[in-house]
Amino acid sequence: MTRTIDYGNLMHEAMRGLIRKVLHGIQQDGLPGQHHFFITFDTLHPDVEIADWLSDRYPGEMTIVIQHWFDNLTVTEDGFAITLNFGDAPEPLYIPYDAIKTFVDPSVEFGLRFETQPDQDEIEDAPMEEMAEPEAEADDDQQDAEVVSLDQFRK
Repeated sequence: MTRTIDYGNLMHEAMRGLIRKVLHGIQQDGLPGQHHFFITFDTLHPDVEIADWLSDRYPGEMTIVIQHWFDNLTVTEDGFAITLNFGDAPEPLYIPYDAIKTFVDPSVEFGLRFETQPDQDEIEDAPMEEMAEPEAEADDDQQDAEVVSLDQFRK
């Protein structure tokens, strides 16, 4: 077997690092301006910690909103803990970055979507046009975001 660079997982690691840095800034300074987040995650991930009634109600995936009221945001290397209000009942959650499926900030039309990475055998057997790359895009309910080249900001 030939050794290859696993660009998909490297990109996912970088995207999760971005989320960690953003949430760490929110932990320290709060949400600036109109920023808010929609985070969809896999409720079946083994390290997710949510109340039983939430996992019963959302068997598979759940989207949380971090906007007006949240408490106890604690950001770690592997995930974040937060308390959110569900029908006037505060509930603590722990979400590892590996469980995140989408991260969207609609205030600036920014979004990340984590694609499931195929096994190495699937990669070797799949034609090049069938292979998916991680995408950075806005949520389907939001307007399409424009992709901007960083070259225009270089001097």
